[in-house]
Amino acid sequence: MENNTAPPQQDSGKTVAILSYCTLIGFIIALVMNGDQNNKSELGVFHIRQGLGIFLTSFCIGFASIILMFIPILGWLAIMGAYITLFVFWIMGLIAAINGEKKVVPLLGDFYQKLFNGIK
Repeated sequence: MENNTAPPQQDSGKTVAILSYCTLIGFIIALVMNGDQNNKSELGVFHIRQGLGIFLTSFCIGFASIILMFIPILGWLAIMGAYITLFVFWIMGLIAAINGEKKVVPLLGDFYQKLFNGIK
C-alpha cells in the first residue's frame, strides 16, 4: 500500500494574522499561537500589532464617546465617524491579512508598529 499523504502546508503566519482581527478571543488565540515556535512569523507579529492597536483605539473611542454623546448632533456625528473609520481600518487590516500582505492601516498603522514593538 502506498502512502499518498501530502506534506503539511506552511501558511507562514497567515492563520495567526487573520485570527488577530477576529474579536478579542481570536486575538488571544493568535497571541498563544504566535508564542509557539512553529507558528511564529513576521506576518503574524505584524498583524498582531495592528489588531491590538485597532482594538485599543476602539476602547479609547468608547471612553471618548461618553463625553461626546453630551454634545448634541456634532458629538454624535463625531462618534459615528470615528467608529465607521475604525471599522474601515479593521476591514483593510483583515483583507491584508487574508492576502498575506504587510500593509499598515492608514493614519495609525506606523504608530501601532512602533508602540507595540515589544511583541515579537
